[in-house]
Amino acid sequence: MKKYLSLVSALLLTNPLVTYGNSAFNMREGVTDISQNVYQLHMTIFLICCAIGVVVFAVMFWAMIHHRKSKGAQPAQFHESTKVEILWTAIPFLILVVMAIPATKTLIAMEDVSKADLTIKVTGSQWKWHYEYMGHDVDFYSILSTPVEQINDQEAKTENYLLEVDKPLVIPTDRKVRFLMTSDDVIHSWWVPDFAVKKDANPGFINEAWTRVNEAGIYRGQCAELCGKDHGFMPVVVDARSPEEFDSWLQDAKQQKLDEAAASAALLDQTLSKEELMSSGEKVYMAYCSACHQPTGMGLPGVFPALKNSPIVLGDVKDHIDIILHGKPGTAMQAFAKQLSIKEIAGVVTFKRNSWGNDLDQVIQPSEVQARIDANKEASQ
Repeated sequence: MKKYLSLVSALLLTNPLVTYGNSAFNMREGVTDISQNVYQLHMTIFLICCAIGVVVFAVMFWAMIHHRKSKGAQPAQFHESTKVEILWTAIPFLILVVMAIPATKTLIAMEDVSKADLTIKVTGSQWKWHYEYMGHDVDFYSILSTPVEQINDQEAKTENYLLEVDKPLVIPTDRKVRFLMTSDDVIHSWWVPDFAVKKDANPGFINEAWTRVNEAGIYRGQCAELCGKDHGFMPVVVDARSPEEFDSWLQDAKQQKLDEAAASAALLDQTLSKEELMSSGEKVYMAYCSACHQPTGMGLPGVFPALKNSPIVLGDVKDHIDIILHGKPGTAMQAFAKQLSIKEIAGVVTFKRNSWGNDLDQVIQPSEVQARIDANKEASQ
C-alpha cells in the first residue's frame, strides 16, 4: 500500500495539469508573491484531497474484493465503536489543521495593506473604471475600446476581445500598490487573476486590497460582479512597468493634465465649426452614450429614453448641458462633468441636437458649456 501511494503521488506531481499553473485546466500561478502563495496553497490542498481519495477508494475496493460474500466473509460487528468514532473524528480534524495553517497565513498576508508605496482609488462607474492616484493629482477613466463592429459580429474578434481599454491602469513593479475600492452606482468587483486580487466595489463603502507585481507586462481582468446590462463590457487592463518607467509616465500624466487644462482655457475664446463639433460629438456619443440610447438614438423602450424627438434634446440647451454635466438622480443617467472635457460635451450636445431628425441646426460652443459649469458653481455656493 505504501509503495502504491508513493507511485500515485509521483504521478500527480509530474502531471502537466497539476504543475502548469497557467494551463487551461488549472488556476493561474500569477506574477505576485501572493498569487503564487494562493496557487501553492491550492495545489497543496488539491494533493491532500487526491491522497485522501486514493486511500479511501483503495481501502474500499480492497475490502470489497477480499471480504466479499462469495468468499464466505462475515461482517464484523462494531456498532458504536468508540475507537472508530475517535479515529474518524481525529484524523479529519488533524487534516483540517494542517490545511488551515498555510491558508490562514496567506489570508492574513492578503489583507495587510500597510506600508504601501502608492495608493490608487478605484471607482466602478456604470461599466467603466475610474482610477485616481492619491496625492499625485492624476486621474482618468478606463473604458472598453473593443470596436463595436466586433461586438456586433461585423468583424473578426481579436485575441483580447472585450479585454481592451483606451487607458490602462499603470502601476510600478517591485512596489507595494494599495487599492481603495468603491462605486458610484451599483456593486462592481475589480478582478485581476494574475494578481490574485478580487475585491468588491460597493457604493458608499471603501474596501482595500494590494499587490506587488514582480514582472513587467500587461495583465487583464474584468468586473466579476453582475453589475447591469453591460457587465460583460467592463474590463480591467493593468500595465505594470519598471519603477523608472512608471515615474516617467506619472510625470508625463501630470503634464498632460496641465496641458489639457490650458487647452480647455484656450477654447473659451475660439469658435469651432459645426463639422468639427459633430465629428467629435459622434465619437463621444458612440463611446459613452450609445450603449443605453443606442447608435440610432432610439433608446430602449421602457428602460432608456429615446433621444430622437426628446424634449430634453429639443428643449432649452441649458437643461441639455446640465443633464450631461450632472446626470439625473434616481436613473441610470450618470454625471459626465468629470469624464468629458468642455469640448467633448459641446460636441456631443451639438451631435444630439442635429442627428436622427433632430435638425435644430444648432452649434454649441465650449464657452457655453463652461458658462453652465460656472453658473452651477455659483448657484451651489
